[in-house]
Amino acid sequence: MTERPGGERVISERVESVRSVALGFWICAGSRDESDAQGGLTHFIEHLLFKGSRDYSAQEIAEIFDGLGGEINAATSRENTVVYARVPDTHLETALDVMADMVFSPRFSDLDSEREVVLEEIAMVEDAPQDLVHDFLSEAVFGRHPLGRPVIGTADVISTVSPEQIAAYHDAMYAGPRIVIASAGNVEHERLLAALERAERGRTGGDRQGDPNGRVPLLDELPPSIRFAAKDTEQFHVCLGAPGIARSDPRRFVLSLFDSILGGAASSRLFQEIREKRGMAYAVYSFTSQYTDTGLIGIYVGTRDDNVRACLEIVAAQIAEIAAGNLRPKELERAKENLKGRIVLSMESTSNRMSRLGKSLITDTEILTFEELLAEIDAVDAHAVAELAALLAPERISAAGIGPSEERFRKAVACVNPDLVASTSGGV
Repeated sequence: MTERPGGERVISERVESVRSVALGFWICAGSRDESDAQGGLTHFIEHLLFKGSRDYSAQEIAEIFDGLGGEINAATSRENTVVYARVPDTHLETALDVMADMVFSPRFSDLDSEREVVLEEIAMVEDAPQDLVHDFLSEAVFGRHPLGRPVIGTADVISTVSPEQIAAYHDAMYAGPRIVIASAGNVEHERLLAALERAERGRTGGDRQGDPNGRVPLLDELPPSIRFAAKDTEQFHVCLGAPGIARSDPRRFVLSLFDSILGGAASSRLFQEIREKRGMAYAVYSFTSQYTDTGLIGIYVGTRDDNVRACLEIVAAQIAEIAAGNLRPKELERAKENLKGRIVLSMESTSNRMSRLGKSLITDTEILTFEELLAEIDAVDAHAVAELAALLAPERISAAGIGPSEERFRKAVACVNPDLVASTSGGV
């Protein structure tokens, strides 16, 4: 790892057996860094990076990467933005030049047409209850804290944000210490540094000093709450969840195994009990997110109104059984082998290797060796899994739903956390 004079950090991993290079510009800027009046600005800027830069038009960016036989994309999360690409190793310098120009010197031109694109994206999510309900759950768990807002933003902000506001936010967030450049593939670190030096010559973005520690921390957990939207859907889309653990928490390996056992794999309890044995849902799964100072653990199920209560009763029963330490024969071992196998397979992708490096560095998380990762997984015991299941203790669970009847939704939630329903509606 090398820290450049402007504060940017550069990290790479050479994989000599491939002929490709994966590149990522990681920026410590996500939706939790926005004020209410900026909701969605980080995601909007991610879109605008592709609309032209100081030296390249939007069409030229697309044509260059098509001409390289490469691929380029970007993503925004609650804590980070990443612009990433994969190209043949012979085209490293060209790809870096274009990406650095996009990240540090965007034109922010063609603003209104891309504004319409993002508004269409917001409308698309609002028409997809299986996606929208996850945003409702974040709001139910984190309330008015920035972690409770949708990453994509709101139509009100996107419709009215000015070019000056966009440029000011970019200047503050896309700055030296807030940026990590990660690479994996057939690349030497010194060649990467030299290429980056040439790519950034004459550009001022990398010289700005940004504060990577200016986030509003989540100091206290909020009491559980309910969010519901009535919609004429064929199914109820339901999420249950609670605050999880931070990204640096040593229990993160236990959490991954608990997730796999509960609902994160085809052999998981929820998938087998709800879908395979009873046919009550097409989609049912558990999920986790980890942030700097907290996390989110949750369950999603989409089911018809006749099944919603029964599904949530099964969810509550399975969580309670795991929390009581009643793991089934070979259940934990199978989860361990599943997790280790996925790690092994991910190591065959230069993009995954790059993401592992970039995400670890931008979040100040320790980069463990392959052997250390496997050892951490193997060290988890059944008691640790049962103990962590307390994250989904009934009194901690918030609920979010979209469907045709709020009354039926609340009655179903009452079998998971009756106090939650009583405190928000006076009973059911």
